[in-house]
Amino acid sequence: MATDTVTDVFEEHRPVLTGVAYRMLGRVADAEDVVQEAWLRWSAEDRGGVAEPRAYLVRVATRLAVDRLRQIRSRRESYVGPWLPEPLVTDVAHAAPDAAERAALADSVSLAVLVVLESLSPLERAVFVLREAFGFPYGEIASALDRSEAAVRQLAGRARRHVQERKPRYDADPVQCRELTERFLAAASGGDFDALLTLLAPDVRLVGDSGGKAKAPLRVLETADKVGRFLVAVSQQSAEQLELRFVEVNGAPALLALADGKPDSVFQLAIRDGRVQCVYVIRNPDKLASLPVG
Repeated sequence: MATDTVTDVFEEHRPVLTGVAYRMLGRVADAEDVVQEAWLRWSAEDRGGVAEPRAYLVRVATRLAVDRLRQIRSRRESYVGPWLPEPLVTDVAHAAPDAAERAALADSVSLAVLVVLESLSPLERAVFVLREAFGFPYGEIASALDRSEAAVRQLAGRARRHVQERKPRYDADPVQCRELTERFLAAASGGDFDALLTLLAPDVRLVGDSGGKAKAPLRVLETADKVGRFLVAVSQQSAEQLELRFVEVNGAPALLALADGKPDSVFQLAIRDGRVQCVYVIRNPDKLASLPVG
């Protein structure tokens, strides 16, 4: 196989490899490391016996991601404050041709779903991602994980039940999310506590991820009163120092705050029945480094 062909074949499958690795690990940098290692193995492999490059590459990337997830679990146990996935800039509107596919794609990378996936075992997570997000056949997943098809089906059922039981039910309409985010921004930046309360569900939660490297609540804030007062206080302190942009992150609208041209934080709202159910705030600078600012 010529060098150009070797590279072309890998690049053809890079998006699915990156997608699998990110959903497995929740960090762009870790996903990129997995894909790079998969490339090194692919380029060094005697590819004469590789009948299906896609299946081979997915198998390699999945096993690498499972190994890496096992390694980083201990780091997450000592993480300072709540942990959220690294925000991933997406373009769901153009990545899928119809509304149902866009909703499914957005759901598979949503912050809420990725947080739930953290509670699965590495093998359960791998099976769930390959089956539910990418639709791989059970036989192909079994080959990728070196397990029997019966064992994979059992893992898939257990993982699916776990996710369905724990996944919050949020509305996925991007137009509604964008409109509510604009109203949320206007109320918070204007210091209008009463207007903010009309947008927040009574049991709203605010989850802030700083990793101990930036200012953010070290515990989840709960109730509209506490969340509203925190947001008004923060916006009044920093409104003049930040440039705000709308971006699509993990399949839904979000606010990217820039300080001196560099990413400072990402805010995303989870919405149900027209009210904000959860506010995600990502401020760990390590998780913002890959965000485009141009």
